[in-house]
Amino acid sequence: MTDLDALPPDFRWGAATAAYQIEGAASEDGRAPSIWDTFSHTPGKVANGDTGDTACDHYHRWPQDLDLARRLGLDAYRFSIAWPRVVPLADGTVNPAGLAFYDRLVDAVLERGMTPFPTLYHWDLPQAQQDRGGWPERATAERFAEYAAVVAEKLGDRVQDWCTLNEPLCSSWLGHLEGTMAPGRRDLTAAVRTSYHLHLGHGLAVRALRAAVPGARIGIVNNLSSIEPASDSPADLAAARRADGHINRWWLDPVLGRGYPQDMVDLYGVELPVQDGDLELIGAPLDWVGLNYYFRQIVADDPAGPVPRFRQLPGPNPERTAMDWEVHAPGLEELLLRLTEEYGVRRLYVTENGAAYRDTVTADGRVEDAERTAYLEQHLAACARAVAKGAPLAGYFAWSLLDNFEWAYGYDKRFGLVHVDYETQRRTVKRSGHRYAELISAHRAR
Repeated sequence: MTDLDALPPDFRWGAATAAYQIEGAASEDGRAPSIWDTFSHTPGKVANGDTGDTACDHYHRWPQDLDLARRLGLDAYRFSIAWPRVVPLADGTVNPAGLAFYDRLVDAVLERGMTPFPTLYHWDLPQAQQDRGGWPERATAERFAEYAAVVAEKLGDRVQDWCTLNEPLCSSWLGHLEGTMAPGRRDLTAAVRTSYHLHLGHGLAVRALRAAVPGARIGIVNNLSSIEPASDSPADLAAARRADGHINRWWLDPVLGRGYPQDMVDLYGVELPVQDGDLELIGAPLDWVGLNYYFRQIVADDPAGPVPRFRQLPGPNPERTAMDWEVHAPGLEELLLRLTEEYGVRRLYVTENGAAYRDTVTADGRVEDAERTAYLEQHLAACARAVAKGAPLAGYFAWSLLDNFEWAYGYDKRFGLVHVDYETQRRTVKRSGHRYAELISAHRAR
């Protein structure tokens, strides 16, 4: 048995999802296209030509999915709200049917004894806003705050726990620098400006949420990696510092009131479009910080490569997920302690943590995913070790409740605690889901 005794009695047990990955119903009830609709429908961008048009059909099957969440013993559910459902076009007109869906969803989450943790932005910018310049433009941050105010006004009487952005690193570096995610650009200047305006949008949304929801508990979610140099050479040590700046510090420092790390500003060589008062907005106090953790990065200098001039090397642990990511649970403990000790965060959540494996359904309808089960146990044990050393960890959200559309990987990569047969939409709780339920039950029975 995994020893989780260090976790506090009021620890929140949850799972996470994202709108475009599960909802489907891409053109129903007034929803307009997002940048991910455009990207996934562009040949060659997503494995197998997969799209999120149907996904898990959660838009129609949400009662069943919430019942499954409750069956697992979850007391918190992290989901995202689709901006293109709520404010589909760039003129700011609100779509009542889109808001009504999330209104029903929040009520149903509460009725099942779970706490809703909505995320306002999980990468699905309305295509109409992209057509006006997207995140490289300041106006998008302003439109995001207006959308946040609309959602808060509708749901704020029942929702206290809010996340502004999920993984802005991916929106910026993968979407605008490397081109592997929507909108598929490769432009350093656009990527840096995107990162800044995402942060500005976060700050403006925090202000809008606090105005609309007295007592709101607001956070932001970043995907972070523990960083190790490939050797003790000065070049690799410097590369590790650059990697930490690119992957971790650029995303933590501004929103935690430290401003942008100057070494990275100098490295990127892109002037930030700062206006008076922006940095105070971006760094406004938060109630919690969310950590998404999947892997560590071992990096070497790459002087001939593009900025930030490092390359990732394979980790030594032979255990690999289907994503070819090294399994390294100590990295989660390390990051939780870093957020506690270096950044002084007073409330933490692991907002995503999980692994893709090549699941198979047995003849009698079971999914015996022993590797994911072990992964879950190892990472929860890392959480408990971090708490024992002083980390203020208040909850854990497994990624993901359901197998889903895994962005540019399409449907090949399965992260769910619940298996989804995409042809029939049949749901099957995996062994890892049953094990998660056992751990939750055992913790509550202490």
